[in-house]
Amino acid sequence: MKCVAVFLFVVFLTAALAQDSSAPLLGEKAARELATRMVQLMESTAVSVPDLVHASEPVRQNAEATVASLARAGQDAALTWQFISQVKAYLALSDSIPRPAQFPPAADQQFAELREDVQRMQRHFEAILREIDAGTQAHDADPDNLKRYAEADSKVLPPGKLGRVVFLGDSITDGWRLNEYFTASDFINRGIDGQTTIQLLGRFIQDVVALHPKAVLIFGGIDDIGHGIAPGGIEDNLTMMGELAKAYGIKPLFASILPVSDYHKDVDPKNERTPAHPSNTIQQVNRWLQDYCRKENFTYVDYYAAMVDKAGQLPVDLSDDGLHPNAKGYRVMSPLTQQAINRMLTSSQPPVETPAKRRLRLFGN
Repeated sequence: MKCVAVFLFVVFLTAALAQDSSAPLLGEKAARELATRMVQLMESTAVSVPDLVHASEPVRQNAEATVASLARAGQDAALTWQFISQVKAYLALSDSIPRPAQFPPAADQQFAELREDVQRMQRHFEAILREIDAGTQAHDADPDNLKRYAEADSKVLPPGKLGRVVFLGDSITDGWRLNEYFTASDFINRGIDGQTTIQLLGRFIQDVVALHPKAVLIFGGIDDIGHGIAPGGIEDNLTMMGELAKAYGIKPLFASILPVSDYHKDVDPKNERTPAHPSNTIQQVNRWLQDYCRKENFTYVDYYAAMVDKAGQLPVDLSDDGLHPNAKGYRVMSPLTQQAINRMLTSSQPPVETPAKRRLRLFGN
């Protein structure tokens, strides 16, 4: 599949786990059996935690589909890493939901087994990479680029009275100079150039939850489309971020994907954007996202409608390369963002239930 091949290329260049010369390569049958067992453990552990079955269903289904793909593909690095990321997302979500007062010891053992199995699968993944890429330079040990903001995260002060908002996204967020467009605000930029939604999901705990924001603006998906990742995969990752935000008492705002254009391809052929980013795919994800936000009572920030011309492309004066907003483009986006955040911060809708409040409601202790 094209999307798998492209994703594998990205994995090799920018996202792979640290190599360990002792990491064992499992046989295809053993790897398949391990992955199947991990999906079974996701099913059985979810039943033991109130609210986890519903919250984790998208990622469990996604993991199950990945296992089926692995059964057909065999030793595939991209699919193996995708599966590991899905299981890690499940575990992060499970950690956010309080355990019942009388938690079965067997369920504890199953969670421990699942965490051990993730480590085994990671070692297997490292061995696949080593076998495929033997003799080349060492891979980056940080697939989601957690190191990018690790030091900055450790120095972030506790939130004040302004209402902290984390902006989580790809290059469009990365290039957004928030301090220039939003004054007297506690807005924190956690964008990283080139990241797909599964990488944003991988950073959600460290770069969002740990900063204790009141809200998070999630702005991603265009890089997924550029890599050939199907809309369903993007939607699953965005859903999981929404579930994590709810579980940790953070109000999520989801931004629509921007249109792209070919207006600057005469300057540089690489600026021909529409072939790799079809308008119908962008609009498909945006329609789903708008509907998802309506159903979940989340805030949808519609940049697309404000930044598309009559030809269905990003206006020539709002971008210098057909993909990223320029200063004028950000000036269109910024007031829309501020208005959405103000509405969200002052809305009368019931607050998101935090884990502590959920524990009191469910168990009274």
